Amino acid sequence: MSTSTTWTVTGMTCAHCEASVREEIGELAGVESVTADHTSGEVVVTSAEPIERSAVAAAVAEAGYELT
Repeated sequence: MSTSTTWTVTGMTCAHCEASVREEIGELAGVESVTADHTSGEVVVTSAEPIERSAVAAAVAEAGYELT
């Protein structure tokens, strides 16, 4: 059974930003899918098990953005 968590990311302004965030979060262990919307700042992560906020924050920071 999968779990989905919605996060808010600041700094995304375009489709390229969304792709960068999706790529970095997608590399985390257990992540099944990631959607990102730069207009709302919403990022939805679907994973096998809940993902630690700190891991998501680190991945988002690696992409150059901030988890709020």
